[in-house]
Amino acid sequence: MQWMIYGANGYTGELIARQAVSEGLQPVLAGRNAARVQALADELGLEARAFGLDDAGALADGLRGMALVLHCAGPFSATSAPMIEGCLAVGSHYLDISGEITVFEHAHAQSARAAEAGIVICPGVGFDVIPTDCVALTLKQAMPDATHLALGFDSRSGFSPGTAKTSVEGLAQGGRIRRNGEITPVPLAWRTRQIDFGDGEKLAMTIPWGDVATAFHTTGIPNIEVYIPGSPRLISNARRANHLRWLLRLGPVQALLKRRIGRTVRGPDAAARERMPTFVWGEVRNAAGQIVEARVRTANGYSLTVTGSLATVRHLSQERPDGGTYTPATLMGADLVERLPGSGSIAVGTA
Repeated sequence: MQWMIYGANGYTGELIARQAVSEGLQPVLAGRNAARVQALADELGLEARAFGLDDAGALADGLRGMALVLHCAGPFSATSAPMIEGCLAVGSHYLDISGEITVFEHAHAQSARAAEAGIVICPGVGFDVIPTDCVALTLKQAMPDATHLALGFDSRSGFSPGTAKTSVEGLAQGGRIRRNGEITPVPLAWRTRQIDFGDGEKLAMTIPWGDVATAFHTTGIPNIEVYIPGSPRLISNARRANHLRWLLRLGPVQALLKRRIGRTVRGPDAAARERMPTFVWGEVRNAAGQIVEARVRTANGYSLTVTGSLATVRHLSQERPDGGTYTPATLMGADLVERLPGSGSIAVGTA
């Protein structure tokens, strides 16, 4: 199967490209920066292509011959929709490593078109959102009548440039939860609670994580919240930022912050990734008030993104699922995270 990593010159795209070659895979490397993509391709002995996403004809030409595209070029709020259109046009499976709610919702809105084209669209095949998606499906299987789902993770990893830029966009948009089946805006740090993610109880706050979209498509549970640990100071700052969202929405402010990120943020190195595992937690509740919890320890988020995305590539090279839009767990099963290096088993129990 001929396949492509688009955005291969970015932090995570390069990690995936290097690991792919170490596993004997031969992806085509692509992106907008011809010099950087070609340099990496030359080093790894791979084919390189350079094209942007703003010209549909050039995009289709760039994707020609590809059975699958692993899209790693953020911010996905700007890049995923045109890449999905390109994949639909040429008949390529579409994968990405996004964690953005709007990206997931747009992808699921294309499910009928993907089915007609005979391709799989599966965004979020990395840390966003493989572990939480697998926990969500495991909990749904444990409590089929669940009405409420809470998910969360404790990760000490630093940000890559792309993740940091996405976070800046997220601050401007505010919080999101799923309420009665609908994605609902809420303030940043809208709700707090004490959670044991698997490494001791911590104060945690709600965040607008991708599972607000994906976990609903995976489980059908109508009420969903996602949490991360937050110190009282962090929570206070997040709530204070609610009053500055009007400023953060301004284009020049976004551009300034993203330029600064581009100059200063590099992403964790291999040693940092190795010593920083992630703890993932979930909880479901039914109308009777019964509660079931689940936890799993995984590799660092960036390391999991590398292995999770490549596992999905291998799956689609070997299997022939029906066309349509999937989440990682609906495509590959609730035990997907357990099969990835550095992950334990999902432990389920009553609260």
